[in-house]
Parts: sequence; structure tokens; C-alpha cells
Amino acid sequence: MQRHTTLGEFLIKNQKDFPYAKGELTALLSSIRLAGKMVNQEINKAGLANILGAAGNENVQGEDQMKLDVLANDLFISTLQNRGEICGIGSEEMEDFVSFEEEIHKDAKYVVLMDPLDGSSNIDVNVSVGTIFSIYRRVSEPGTPAVLEDFLQPGNKQVAAGYLIFGTSTMLVYTSGNGVHGFTYDPGIGSFFLSHPKMTIPEDGKIYSINEGNYVHFPDGVKKYLKWCQELDPTTNRPFTSRYIGSLVADFHRNLLKGGIYIYPRGTTAPNGKLRLLYECNPMAFLMEQAGGKASDGYRRIMDLEPTELHQRVPFFCGSSKMVEKAEAFMEEYKN
Repeated sequence: MQRHTTLGEFLIKNQKDFPYAKGELTALLSSIRLAGKMVNQEINKAGLANILGAAGNENVQGEDQMKLDVLANDLFISTLQNRGEICGIGSEEMEDFVSFEEEIHKDAKYVVLMDPLDGSSNIDVNVSVGTIFSIYRRVSEPGTPAVLEDFLQPGNKQVAAGYLIFGTSTMLVYTSGNGVHGFTYDPGIGSFFLSHPKMTIPEDGKIYSINEGNYVHFPDGVKKYLKWCQELDPTTNRPFTSRYIGSLVADFHRNLLKGGIYIYPRGTTAPNGKLRLLYECNPMAFLMEQAGGKASDGYRRIMDLEPTELHQRVPFFCGSSKMVEKAEAFMEEYKN
């Protein structure tokens, strides 16, 4: 019986995806895999280990930190720091980036941006959560400390991106610019195995994912698009189905597999949108485009936006290409 390919075997076999690297990216993704396994273990025992609930403080976004936010952030930083492939990390949970300046990092060519535990407010009610990561080649000179400019790069400069989803099964999904591949964790063996090669999103879909509780604050273009989604039209299989989990990774993963659109517009209680460009929107946009979908801010391609700050927020429209294009058409028609 032929067994599945492990993530490590897949990375080695596809080293050609990183023509300018000499094994560093393979090692870096292996570090992310290891940290993901440790976070997965903590999540699975959270109810028994007194690590549910709030940590009692806020992150730089002004959001309440959960205990597992802090734990996941620490696990990813320490695991990645123990390897010499990166010179710095930017995280949702930290006001500023961290620069690694130990001897093993002096030749590091990469930086990582991450949301260590996306959707963590769902932990207490046993709903799927995830980790999002984005990898760039540094623009500063190797051998020097990382600088802000290493992180403030447009998404089209990403060399790899992905997410882990911790749900009924744990998966790691990533792209290095040569398609999207998903690996499912086998806890009995302790390895991720290739389960979803060359993932693609349907060109069209029937699911829209948005927090309709904020409807009154939405731009007119979004309101008109939602009404269009809800209209009965047998020629286009409308009305569509509303599905919103409140965890970007979980909503994205479902739409990637089934077809759909995820929207978090401006005009809600967050005037510029809620999602962060560098470690939420850019990596998800990279994955979505590699899977055949689209990602924009309602008008412009997400990965062409020039970031101006580490925790910059932007509106986010992401999913099946025809659904995003239709939403963009409404945004253009009903500009306000």
C-alpha cells in the first residue's frame, strides 16, 4: 500500500520552488510545522490546563489577549529563533517587530510576519482557530539587524505564505508561488501528510461570509451586493448561503474548498476595516491567487498595496474570482 507523502518529504522533493535558497526555506517551513504541532497540543488540552479565557491585558490593536494568544506567540517566536533562517519576526501580538541578532542569525535572509492564533476568541467555545504566516526575503543587508523596511513590503514580494487550521483535524496549507498544498496532521505518527495537493477554489460559489451584524455601517456597495446575494434567481442559484464563523482561517478554508467570498469591509466599527494587511490579508491573498481566486480591497489588488505601518488595516474581499469581481462591480457602482 502506497503511503502519503510527509510535509518534510514534499519540501525536499520540491526544493526547486526555492531556486534562490539553499535549504533555508525548507528549514523555515519545518520550524513553522514544529511550532504548529506544539500549539496544536496546547489547544487540544486547553480546557484541562487552565489556559482558556482572557490573559487580562490587551495587544497593540486594543484587543483583549487570550491566554492562548500569548502562548502561541511565545511558542512560534522561540521555535523560529532557535533556527538561523530569519532575522526578525512581526506579530499581531507585539507592538514592534523583534530583531534576532545572535551569531546564528548573522546570515539570515528572511523575515516572518504572523498572526499566531487567529480567531482565538472562539477557543472557549471549541470553534476552529488557526495561525497565519507570511515569509519575505529581507531588503536590508544580511549581517545587520532587521529594520522596519524588511517587513513593510507589498504582498507581491512574498516568497511563501500559509496557515494552520486547528479544527476537527489539524492542517497546514501553504504556497511558495507554485500552487497551494494542504497537509493533514496525523497525531498518532506526529507528522503532516499531503492530503490536498494543488488546491483550487471553484471559479464561482454560493457562500458569502461577512459579519452581517455590522450591516448598518457597511458601504452602499457592500449592502447592495448582499441584497443581490439574497435575491431569488434560479439562473444563478441564488439566494446564496450565509456562513460566518468569525475566524478568518476557518472561513477562508471552507470557501477555498467549496467556493465562496469572504468580506470584511471598511465602515464597520473599524473605519479602515479590521484585518491587518501584512500578516492576515497579504498571506491569504497569496494563497487565494495561487488557488485561482482573487483578493482585493474592493477596488485594488491586495498584494499590490504599499504598506505604511506594521499593523495597517485594510478592507478585504477574498474568494472565488467571479464572486469577488461581482462585489467589486457593486463597490464601483455605489461609491460613497
